[in-house]
This record gives sequence, structure tokens and C-alpha cells, in this order.
Amino acid sequence: MIPYSRQSINKIDIKNVIKVLKSDYITQGQTVKKFEEKICSIVKAKYVVASNSATSSLHISCLALGLKKNDWLWTSANTFVASANCGRYCGANVDFVDIDEDTFNISVDKLKQKLIKAKRKKILPKILVVVHFGGEPVNLHEIYKLSKKYKFKIIEDASHALGSKYRGLPIGKPKYSEIICFSFHPVKPITTAEGGVSVTNNFELAKKMRLLRNHGITRDTKDLNKKIKNYWYYEQKDLGYNYRMNDLEASLGLSQLKKLSIFTKKRQLIAKRYLQLLKNLPVKFQKVDSKNYSSYHLFVVCLNLKIIKKNYNYIFEYLREKKIGVNKHYLPVYSHPYYKSSKKYKKLKHVEKYASSALSLPIYYDLTFKQQVYVAKTLEQVLKNK
Repeated sequence: MIPYSRQSINKIDIKNVIKVLKSDYITQGQTVKKFEEKICSIVKAKYVVASNSATSSLHISCLALGLKKNDWLWTSANTFVASANCGRYCGANVDFVDIDEDTFNISVDKLKQKLIKAKRKKILPKILVVVHFGGEPVNLHEIYKLSKKYKFKIIEDASHALGSKYRGLPIGKPKYSEIICFSFHPVKPITTAEGGVSVTNNFELAKKMRLLRNHGITRDTKDLNKKIKNYWYYEQKDLGYNYRMNDLEASLGLSQLKKLSIFTKKRQLIAKRYLQLLKNLPVKFQKVDSKNYSSYHLFVVCLNLKIIKKNYNYIFEYLREKKIGVNKHYLPVYSHPYYKSSKKYKKLKHVEKYASSALSLPIYYDLTFKQQVYVAKTLEQVLKNK
């Protein structure tokens, strides 16, 4: 099976992990700190807080920004459920914004319309989670202007976008948002097996997130109620979580970060080939702004089912039978039973159209040219054969 994505681990990665395994610390030594510092240097940010997943990072980001019960969090409906769940973890209400039919990202026009209505009803969001879908950055400049007008905070769910650039700036540089979160799941641009980070330029937010990822516990004498300097003394200041990244994961991440540029360039090459190989098929590609640089975490084609006149499921299963691990990213978040049971969500036009036809094709560093040609030819066969 050719998967839609997978990790690329070499002997150097393995050697670095073994080195930590043989060291004195495998959970909370200095390697996590070094990993955080390396991320800082890559994305040009002041503070990075590593955690055990991007979901955890999103959660503590919301908590640090003060999201609570009866507040509102908005996000794209075309995303993994974690982009919305982080709001529900805080007891907040969650709502969704339609996407742009060309970029598959949150639509600025739809967001504007929704904000105007929400202001009249006095239910404006406290936080907007924007998702850089597939690695293509959202229109941060316009969304930032709206955030100032309507007084909401921005969290960037950049799980797909390490290595991406928006108007020449690396995604992760906190120019437009309070916090940016990255994922290091095996299918992402680099991996730590599991893991995530929250990136910010705000010292207080970083301090709060570090506390929350570690049970709410601190040993910092400046923050203790009792000024006891003995190492054995600590205090729980808040109801936190065990969201820590460990040194084994961080050691893999440090090794992988050295190859980030190589990984991204290979994905760019694969995407360029797909665009050429599939240009005559009845499919639509994600629009990538020429001012941006996409990490191409995903390569999605939307099938023109009116022209193809074949059932989506037939096409999907045909490709799987041919050992091509296509996938769908994503089902609309509001279509899942959990969300359907908590609120009656209105179906969003462009999200629905996208979800009914979207197909994620294999894209990852070790995908060979021969494999890619096979994927393209097999897709052509199923779309053109009667």
C-alpha cells in the first residue's frame, strides 16, 4: 500500500534517539528545551512551549487566553476535530465558518458576514482558530484586521504548516496572532512520533502554558506563595494537565528539524509533478497564493463528479484496491455525532461541496517518482474509463 503520508526516519534519527535512551534523562532533561529553542530560531519567535500533542497545545493555548464556559470559539469546518475540541474542553461554545472554494481555507468574506450578524446578536467569538489547510497559509492580514475590529484573539492551527511562509515570513512568527500551534504527528512535515508546540511572543502566555502542561505545578521561587527555596518544595497554582513532551520525542524532533528544508522541497517537487500529471483530468486543485510558500502537508484533488459521472465511493475504493492509500481530509466537523448532538449546525455550502469530492493523494518525502506516476495513471484510469 502506498500511504497518503508517512514519516521518514533514517539512521541518524535513530542514533539520536538511542543517545538519549542511554543518557540520564529520557523524560524531562534538557533535550525538550533544546528542541523548543530550535523551533524558536526557525520560526523567529520568542517563546515555544512543547507538549505531547498539537491537541494539547491548542487546549492550553485556549486556557492561557482565558477561554471559558459560555464564551465562543470559531474555527473552520474543514479541519481535524481538535481545532474545535480545544474550545469544548474549556466549556466554550463552538461554531464554524465556511471555507473559500478555491483555497479550502477559512473564507474571509464568510467570516466578515458571520461577524456582522454575531455582533448584532452579541455573540462574537473570543477566539478564532484559523487552520492553514494542507500547508497553504490563510489570509492572515485580512483576518488580523477583523480581529482588531471585532476584538477576538487568533490562534493559528498550523499543524500542517511547519516550513510554510506567508508573505515571506515563516508560519510560526507571531505577527498576526497570539499563539501558533504545530503538530509533529508522523504524517506531518517533521515528526516527534507524537507531539506539538505552542509558539508566542507573549511572556505571560508562555508562562501560563508551561504551568498548564505540567499539572499546574511550579518550583519557581518567584511564583511560590511560601518563599521556600528548598528543591523539594513545589506548589500547584492551577488545575493543569500532564501534557509534557519527553526527551525521547524531542531528540527525534531535533534530528528531523535538520531536514525540514529538504522535506519541504521534496513535497514541493511532488506537488509540482502532480499538477503536471493530472492537469487534463476533471479535478480541481487547491489554489496556492504566489506570495506564499506551502509545506504541502496534503495534496488534495476535488473530483468533478458531474463530468466523471461516477460515484465517489467507487473511485475511492478502486484506488484503495489498487494499493493507493487515498484519504479524505476532512469530514465537516459539525457532521460528527458529538457536534450534531450538542447544537443544530447549519450546513455550510462550500464545506459540503468540498467534502463530497475531496481526495487526498499520497505525498511524503520517500514517495518515489515511479510510485507517483502509478498513482496518477491509476487515477486517470478510474476517472476516464466508462
